[in-house]
Amino acid sequence: MKRLTGRVIKHGRASGIALVSPEPISFFGMVDADTGIVIEPGHPLVGEQIAGRILVFPTGKGSTVGSYSLYRLAKAGRAPAAIINRESDPIVAVGAIISDIPMVDQVDISQIHTGDWVQIEGGEVVVKDRA
Repeated sequence: MKRLTGRVIKHGRASGIALVSPEPISFFGMVDADTGIVIEPGHPLVGEQIAGRILVFPTGKGSTVGSYSLYRLAKAGRAPAAIINRESDPIVAVGAIISDIPMVDQVDISQIHTGDWVQIEGGEVVVKDRA
């Protein structure tokens, strides 16, 4: 088990299975707003479902509409359970805040792998390696 700390962007508590991307994510046009599936061709997570997962990625990218897109995903029950970034960007931060999705950044995301069980409470991130 690993204990990591980060800066709280949106306070909250969540746990679940990690889905980790080595590349930035945009919630506008990259994630289908109706299904929560990554649809951007060539992205490492293409075809993956983000709903209910602890979504881990370096930073956000793209249009300011991404904040609303994340909110739309949350209202449809297709949003991630929490977001962990190496470095937050304002678009994802605003989206997490208005969507009530726990979010932390300034985390060494290289310590988290897809399939790990992750729990977030405030700025503390607990990681249990996948078995």
